[in-house]
Amino acid sequence: MRRIITFGTYDVFHVGHVKLLKRARLQGDYLIVGVSSDELNFSKKGRNPVYSLDNRMEIIGSLKFVDEVFVEHSLEAKRQYILETKADVLVMGDDWVGRFDEFKDICEVVYLPRTPSVSTTEISEVGKEIE
Repeated sequence: MRRIITFGTYDVFHVGHVKLLKRARLQGDYLIVGVSSDELNFSKKGRNPVYSLDNRMEIIGSLKFVDEVFVEHSLEAKRQYILETKADVLVMGDDWVGRFDEFKDICEVVYLPRTPSVSTTEISEVGKEIE
């Protein structure tokens, strides 16, 4: 069985997330998704997620093509997460090309194209304009 791992915040869940996760699952037989904790998201983006960690975990865990979900507490622990989950492939969006190549010694690293013109940041900005 080929195990796939990916990571994200998945805040303001949208079709771009669905498409990336579906394509990640096609890389193997079992998809594991690390969802960034609220604290990790704040440290990365300087803001709290719109949806709570529990809600984001439930959303991702309810997808039929996701087999396992866990909380990602630290960016520095990615190697540990890959090893603990026995992942064969790390899949990330192509906006991260090269950033995770350091893990090629323990798994395959695949960067998938993101859905054009769809991002949580763009959705959040449109929402602010409407207010």
